[in-house]
Amino acid sequence: MAHSIITISREIGTGARLIGRELAALLGFGYYDRALIEMAAEKSGLSEEFIERTEEKASNSFLYNLATAAYISSELSMQYTVPVNDRAFMVQSEVIRDIARSGDGVIVGRCADYVLRDHPSLLRVFIYADKQDRLNRIVNEYGQDPKNAESVLNKIDKGRANYHKFYTGTPWRSLDNYDLCVNTSVVGITGAVMAIKAAAEEKFGLKK
Repeated sequence: MAHSIITISREIGTGARLIGRELAALLGFGYYDRALIEMAAEKSGLSEEFIERTEEKASNSFLYNLATAAYISSELSMQYTVPVNDRAFMVQSEVIRDIARSGDGVIVGRCADYVLRDHPSLLRVFIYADKQDRLNRIVNEYGQDPKNAESVLNKIDKGRANYHKFYTGTPWRSLDNYDLCVNTSVVGITGAVMAIKAAAEEKFGLKK
């Protein structure tokens, strides 16, 4: 029987990491965000900082698309023959698949929704919010300088959109990519946790 996995894609400033942690605790699932990056860094020899930044600082200047090749062959022997960004993605994908094989989990970011698209027990979630609420959160909770907040928000959103499009071939915000989309400006953090929990219980047949 396949383990149940919830993937969370998110706009910056939506509280997605907090939602993921609280959701995982309620369901008794493993939680993977920073831990995924640490595991990929250990496996690849790349720095944690580099791997973390690839998703948020992606541009349209990637050398070429290995979205297909990453799944045809992910042998680490390729590490010296492919661009470092692609190597990071390939290793992260391996780690994500390992996580899905090891137990129930909540995975934030890293195109996990796409990497696990054929997983038999998967709930794909996208978390978004009104721009002003996101700006308020990255200033008040993340400590971003108010003068730079909007440019930082736009840059990271663009990076995530480019990263997702490059490696999956689909638009980041496309509804077709997700089973559930949640607006935290409407339901708040707690409401988002409970909405995803209810969807997971229904989809996975969990005891309520």
